[in-house]
Amino acid sequence: MREEQANESELYARVDGLLASLCAQQIPLPPPRERTRLRTAAGLSTEQVADVLSCPAQDIAAWEAGTREPRMPHRAAYARLLDGLKALEQPLQTKVPAPREPTAPATRTEQPTLFPADEAPPSPRRPAPSQPLVIPTGPLTVIDHTDTLVAHFTDGSQLPLAADDLPGVLQWALDSGLRRDKLSPYDQDGDPLIVLTPAASTALHLPAELGDRATLRLPADHPVLAHLRQAGFHLTRRGFGPWPRVYRPVVNKKRASLQLAIQAWGALCQDGWNLPPLAPTDLARLLGLYTERLLTPRGSTAVCGQELMTALRPPTKPGRDPASNRWVPTPHRGALHQAMEPAPPEAPDAHPLARGRRPEDAMEEEAWDWSRAPDKHESALAHVVGLDINLAFLSAASSLSVGLNAPPRHVTAPAFDKTIPGAWYCDLSHAALDPRLPSPFTATGQAPTKPAWYTTVTLAYAQELNLDVRPTEAYLRDDHGPYLTPWYERLRDAYLATMAGLGVHEKIPQAQYLAAMEKLPTADPAQLALLAAIKATAKGGLGKLREGPRHVTTPYTRWPALDKPTWRPDIRAAVVAKARVNLHRKLRKMGEHSGRYPLAVLSDCVLYPAHTPSALDVVPAGPDQLGTQGLIRLAVNPGCAKQEGVQSMVWYQHQLTQGLNPARYIKNDASNT
Repeated sequence: MREEQANESELYARVDGLLASLCAQQIPLPPPRERTRLRTAAGLSTEQVADVLSCPAQDIAAWEAGTREPRMPHRAAYARLLDGLKALEQPLQTKVPAPREPTAPATRTEQPTLFPADEAPPSPRRPAPSQPLVIPTGPLTVIDHTDTLVAHFTDGSQLPLAADDLPGVLQWALDSGLRRDKLSPYDQDGDPLIVLTPAASTALHLPAELGDRATLRLPADHPVLAHLRQAGFHLTRRGFGPWPRVYRPVVNKKRASLQLAIQAWGALCQDGWNLPPLAPTDLARLLGLYTERLLTPRGSTAVCGQELMTALRPPTKPGRDPASNRWVPTPHRGALHQAMEPAPPEAPDAHPLARGRRPEDAMEEEAWDWSRAPDKHESALAHVVGLDINLAFLSAASSLSVGLNAPPRHVTAPAFDKTIPGAWYCDLSHAALDPRLPSPFTATGQAPTKPAWYTTVTLAYAQELNLDVRPTEAYLRDDHGPYLTPWYERLRDAYLATMAGLGVHEKIPQAQYLAAMEKLPTADPAQLALLAAIKATAKGGLGKLREGPRHVTTPYTRWPALDKPTWRPDIRAAVVAKARVNLHRKLRKMGEHSGRYPLAVLSDCVLYPAHTPSALDVVPAGPDQLGTQGLIRLAVNPGCAKQEGVQSMVWYQHQLTQGLNPARYIKNDASNT
């Protein structure tokens, strides 16, 4: 009996020990980003913390990155340390630089602002012994200079810097904890962005402009670059230009790199960026919104679009090597992880594969440039209304299956399969289509007259139109998937959030949408610049898929972009083809529904004849005045339309007599004859 009681007591003790262990494992810890902030604010290195906790420094880095959580007994000690560091922050104080001279009220009201009308911007901070410590926060900082260098953060706070040279600023930034959280499970945390205003550049001994206007790079022997090298910093092969990247070698598997944007040299005012003059605090907020909705700026908006693709679908992920039993980078399924040669018909004209190629052997999947003369009935209508499809090519990227990492497989006499992305040689000249619509098979909108190369998307639409599709040759991509879907979703959400901030919302009646869009040009210039940057990121990212040669004068010579996994002209061709057939489908159904047919199309802009000078005259009202599904609808969503411009029918016919496509000029032509 006693033995049974002893066994029972021992079992209870072991159960209690297990429960205690489980409870200990649930000791709460701050989020990973806060752990880094608390350590760096206290001036501690990962090595110092690791020494105190008797664990490797790599463990501290992993806990701060959120890739691994501490276990007992380290968890309890780590939680105690973080609680102590947080308590130490309370009595700390800091000095804030003297405020600038206040500007006149009229000057202030002319500045674009990111603050709502009923919210005043924070007043300049004045030196006060009781002000709390400013902790660097966010993914970036804008550094300006008055009497000293001052860092402006995305939350509106400011911090004077003790550094007086560029290496000092970079070291402060590395220690500050500034970063962007990873965008996908296998992405890396975004490096901090340091924006230098012209005043800050001058204070850091950088020239006001770059002398080398061809390459836009600072000479390698410049004293500032020599100083960086002495401090242990390295540059990428692109050198030190408007968007330089600076780094130190990896130590303990921890990266130490930063992105700079130098405003004096054109960063943020060209290459897709067109930001208005902004105070440093407002600039930090605007770039913070761009980062929050997309990613930290890395260069031109096109570069950002390409980097966003990679961040959302990184090329590699951690995988265990069976031979060494170590974690090593392995290919990430669904991503692009190696450079791929195009199929011969997909190669651009400058590509080495295009040497000796006949023009008819090149695939031409491009956007429309088409117009026609109005018939007698259409000529009697007084007006022409332009409808622009919102983010048409971005919308086409949604759920589109594209080739991934297998080289194109050449096949003769293939049976067409709409599930396999590829390039198909097929004769569609027998297609009899409505002449009031542009042909969906050519960029000119004219019917094809001989066999040509088409994407899978185009031939699938030919089948939808009940045409006989019999390709004689093909290059097929057996490894495929919806690579661009997360990229589309993030850009769509960023666009819709920004439009909502400008007062243009989803699911509102079409007339209300048109009224909101009429007010859009008078909105806050900073928010409009943010919107333009988001749209340019989408457009430029798709353009990068077929980036052409730069500074290469010899024909058929390889250029650096060809060695990138994201250089994929076949993917761009599929997106363009899908945008074109999507629009053709809507134009066809519009004609069947209303008897109204387009007069001209340029890319994503369509011109219709109209009785009144309004898009409401052209687009069916539909249920609840929200438009009709499957037709062109007036709404803010990608793939829906906005009114691009209105002109008279006389104006339209005059444009035709000049040999012009009126869709190109309907928005900007001030004449209304």
